[in-house]
Amino acid sequence: MRYTKKDILEMVEEEDVEFVRLQFTDLFGNMKNVAITASHLKKALDNKVMFDGSSAEGFVRVEESDMYLYPDYGTFATFPWRPQQGKVARLICDVYRPDGTCYEGDPRYILKKVVSEAAALGYTFNVGPECEFFLYHVDDDGMPTTITHEQAGYFDMGPLDFGENARRDMVLTLEDMGFEVESSHHENAPAQHEIDFKYDEALQTADNISTFKLVVKTIAKRHGLHATFMPKPKNGVDGSGMHINMSLSRDGRNIFQDSHDPNGLSQEAYYFLGGILKHIKGMTLILNPLVNSYKRLMPGYEAPTHIAWSGRNRTPLIRIPATRGEETRIELRSPDPACNPYLALAICLAAGLDGIKNKIVPPDAMEGNMHLLTPKELEERGIESLPKNLQEAVEEFEKDPLMKEVLGEEVCGKYSMAKKKEWEDYNATVSQWEIDSYLLRI
Repeated sequence: MRYTKKDILEMVEEEDVEFVRLQFTDLFGNMKNVAITASHLKKALDNKVMFDGSSAEGFVRVEESDMYLYPDYGTFATFPWRPQQGKVARLICDVYRPDGTCYEGDPRYILKKVVSEAAALGYTFNVGPECEFFLYHVDDDGMPTTITHEQAGYFDMGPLDFGENARRDMVLTLEDMGFEVESSHHENAPAQHEIDFKYDEALQTADNISTFKLVVKTIAKRHGLHATFMPKPKNGVDGSGMHINMSLSRDGRNIFQDSHDPNGLSQEAYYFLGGILKHIKGMTLILNPLVNSYKRLMPGYEAPTHIAWSGRNRTPLIRIPATRGEETRIELRSPDPACNPYLALAICLAAGLDGIKNKIVPPDAMEGNMHLLTPKELEERGIESLPKNLQEAVEEFEKDPLMKEVLGEEVCGKYSMAKKKEWEDYNATVSQWEIDSYLLRI
């Protein structure tokens, strides 16, 4: 929506809003906020609300900590789950330095910068995510568990699907907040769910993903459940992904379509695809940012493990969904919902644009089931693997100069350092598997 300052002040008064959350995300995609009363809203809309940037993970040092929140008026929304009187609203904000310049480490700014580069070339980047999550019970103290009593599977419904009522309330709440939800269903694993919302321009989609996570977690809690976007919370079942469907448009027309091509793809679509395949190893640290992310990216489950594309089957890293014409799109299947959506979409767009600028031709499509190929067959066909763990992902991230170009040297350094520390902490921790395997018999 295109709201003015006057519109927002009037809506706050008419809807009896008492609190406004000024939201932003840290480097790792965690939503943060500064809450103000409605009486201080005008000050916020004039970009005069300050916060301590050194307290947000991945932001500035303590000696340069003063930062300002600049609300994006178009993101104003009230939370439907709050009381009818004394409502709570939110505004998503950009982060600025005291001198009035954009903070280059703000993930939203990084995405806006790449979107502007695409716009200068005449492109609009459109994105549709497929967000998966698990719903688990909580213990007597309200803390999350990985316990579920249901055994529902793909597309199952109640009474097999115990989370059906919670998922329905999530959809209705999202629609109350302006989302256009296209579908929702039970996923393959017990207690696993998916809600898909409408394709939109990249910045709007990134904002929507952040809001989506907040809504899902909030409504789950109201149902006595815990919603988690952890990629692989349980052994032996599929993990949760966040497939990203992408296309470019020019003058309102999808430029990925070409009815004369055997795959229905334009030359620009092939180049965009080639750019992503070229950079995917370096991108993986952003798209799959946790130690746990790589427990999902393993053979034997639905997640991709090798770098290839297909126009038909779902086993490679990238597939081209069957719809064509204005619905033509590229689906990247490796990302998971733990990623920072702003950084994830920024590097996807930048990699695709690099493909177009440098006319990077992708390898031939792989139409067979990749899960059935032997290591020798993969090698003979020149098919490489995605990074197998967080350490490999950090190494590939640091080798790809496009990552530094897109994210900036400071962000790349902070991100790498944090993920190296995460890997070191993980390796130093004695796991339950080790206790179960060694304690009794060694």
